[in-house]
Amino acid sequence: MRHATEHADVPTAELVTALQGGPFHVALRAAIAARGLPLQRVQHHLSRHGVKVGVTSLSYWQQGARRPQRPESLRAVRALEEILQLPDESLIRLLAESGERAAAGHPAGRSYRSLSDASDVLDRLTAGLGWSLDGGLHALGHHECVRIGPRRELASLEAHHIVRAHRDGVDRFVAVHHGDPGCDPRRVTVHALENCRTGRLCWDQDTGVLVAELLFDTRLRSGDTFLFRYRVEDGTAGTSRDYLHRFGFPGGQYALQVRFDPAALPVRCHRFSQQSTAAPRNGRQELAVAGPHHSAHLVEPRTRPGIVGIGWDWE
Repeated sequence: MRHATEHADVPTAELVTALQGGPFHVALRAAIAARGLPLQRVQHHLSRHGVKVGVTSLSYWQQGARRPQRPESLRAVRALEEILQLPDESLIRLLAESGERAAAGHPAGRSYRSLSDASDVLDRLTAGLGWSLDGGLHALGHHECVRIGPRRELASLEAHHIVRAHRDGVDRFVAVHHGDPGCDPRRVTVHALENCRTGRLCWDQDTGVLVAELLFDTRLRSGDTFLFRYRVEDGTAGTSRDYLHRFGFPGGQYALQVRFDPAALPVRCHRFSQQSTAAPRNGRQELAVAGPHHSAHLVEPRTRPGIVGIGWDWE
């Protein structure tokens, strides 16, 4: 027998429709809304069922950015059916159906890779490496080149940083990689290319976040500049639809290039920006995919706090 956790409302038409046809994340979001439960309360009820799930993971699940896959996550889904007073197997069935669609080449995508939605995960991972908010470095220039592979996947990215130390003793940088839905951060590799070497790696499986320590092997003095370069090999997720970067502080020039495999060319590309992950996208500008390398790019002469990125559409 189901037991009411907060109050037993009559299911809304939206919830009934979502439970019948899905997809999973829409049904989960409708069920949480119908019960009037904030995610912190949902997390609390899960803990009473002996299941530990972070608020960030719950947020990802109801956005469609992540699918519960691990045994512990599937236990949480079954517990959610009871907490949200849903029919047995209703969410599990939708989850299985979404998995079948993904396996057939129709992955559940997301409109943007919301890095700040995983802020608690990032805080935990970077704290484990003893990394502060900006690490004692100001960005003078940052160039990223993203490669989309023949399966439309984010295959790799290469980053080139130009930084200036604003305190003595800085000897490293912590890079953050947030994979597309379905990313397995355990299989992502980080290669130091110039003026650095790879140190410790930490990741979170549910959010697909990986942080990598890049060691300079020299201690910078305040005012010193430094250049370094590294590459992230991914290729573990499904179809990629955009790439974005979040800036927490004003900084120098940022350039982003996205290069597409000849076997996977988009029908169009565009630049976009957002003031925050919760804000709507604006500043849309069509970008040409030109040249023998099939690439699109943007250049921001001086970055401001917020988000900038490139999105693309497939046939």
